Amino acid sequence: MKPIIAVVGRPNVGKSHLFNKLVGRRLSIVEDTPGVTRDRLYADCEWNGRVFSLVDTGGIEPHAPAGDDILVFMREQAALAIGSADAVVLVCDIRVGVTAADADIAAMLRKSKKPVVLCVNKADAVGREQSELYEFYNLGLGDPIAVSALHGHGTGDLLDACVERLPPDADRPEDEGAIRVAIVGKPNVGKSSLLNRLLGEERVIVSEVSGTTRDAVDGDLENEHGRFIFTDTAGMRKKSRVEGNIEHYSVLRAIMAIERSDVCLLMLDARDGVTEQDTKIAGLAHDSGKPSVILVNKWDLIEKDHRTMDQTTDDIRRGLAYMPYAPIVFISALTGQRVPKLFEHILYVKQQNERRITTGQLNEMLADATARVQPPTDRGRRLKVFYMTQAGTKPPHFVAFCNNAELFHYSYRRYLENRIREVFGLDGTPIKMTVRERDDN
Repeated sequence: MKPIIAVVGRPNVGKSHLFNKLVGRRLSIVEDTPGVTRDRLYADCEWNGRVFSLVDTGGIEPHAPAGDDILVFMREQAALAIGSADAVVLVCDIRVGVTAADADIAAMLRKSKKPVVLCVNKADAVGREQSELYEFYNLGLGDPIAVSALHGHGTGDLLDACVERLPPDADRPEDEGAIRVAIVGKPNVGKSSLLNRLLGEERVIVSEVSGTTRDAVDGDLENEHGRFIFTDTAGMRKKSRVEGNIEHYSVLRAIMAIERSDVCLLMLDARDGVTEQDTKIAGLAHDSGKPSVILVNKWDLIEKDHRTMDQTTDDIRRGLAYMPYAPIVFISALTGQRVPKLFEHILYVKQQNERRITTGQLNEMLADATARVQPPTDRGRRLKVFYMTQAGTKPPHFVAFCNNAELFHYSYRRYLENRIREVFGLDGTPIKMTVRERDDN
């Protein structure tokens, strides 16, 4: 496992800009609004042959106002990040100078006994502001390093100092073999609660306030089922309800999390059933070819009789008619009901997504299918499907060779897809079918 360096500081000192500059990608949301980054965001960084994880944190407000739950949560998240880090970068603002909040955070870091690098950001005019750097010695954290996250000035010196403070034995094997699982759904369905339940820690802010999670947040877990990297994504709203750039970026992060995942957990609220937004989110996973498990959360809040689960299943199948392959699991992230069973489902649908079927098996199925239901005809010409083969996996991709692609109607393609599922299973994964013409003469 790679060593971890946490980037901390009070709000709006440029932590996220610096994070993005260091990792070389725009991963963290950057806005001029204080408090934009709320949860911990991880990314790999490499410098001078050392690979480590950089974690961006929400701005720390040492003295959060009474009743402001979000600020309290952000402070707790930063404290968790510091506790798990091998080294810490404290970011301050040279234009503002040392503030009382900076001093309080520095005191907290000194108590933590963690190696600290003092980064003074927004030194955009090289050399001119060096005299203003000296007051940061008052924080008692050693030599301050002047940096411009905007232009990249000083970032090499900063990374040199970070690598020097990493313990020599901190490097651990890469995340090779880990299964990436994206937890997706509309706002406030319980994604963060599920991640916290799976990890056994308060890794992600959980609040009744809709939209609390803005970045895609990774959490590692290893158990008897294997190694997993769970990603709690920002709740995706309707486009008409996406307010401002911050939430727009959050939706992009969620889409990126789906793209890089091996499995998607689509969370629904048992009280709401399948909403229009649920169908759009599920469609993203389906169109990306990702194996999926549908989680009906908050099942503990539903009044039930012997028919409730079957009726809810039927309603979900109607609402998500394009993904009948996805297993449905009724859970409660709050109580943990059926949550341990998720690992078996994750492994199974991933295996199906990677499954290969021989050409011989496919063509035995094809011969039986065309005998059961004759291919369509048009103006006296009949479709002939010569043979099928599997071209790839993730998702399973089948190619059907025929005499006329125009005769290969959507309904017959769907029939063959259904026959493939009936014969070979492929539960939990979408499948892709390509039709190619071949001269039958």
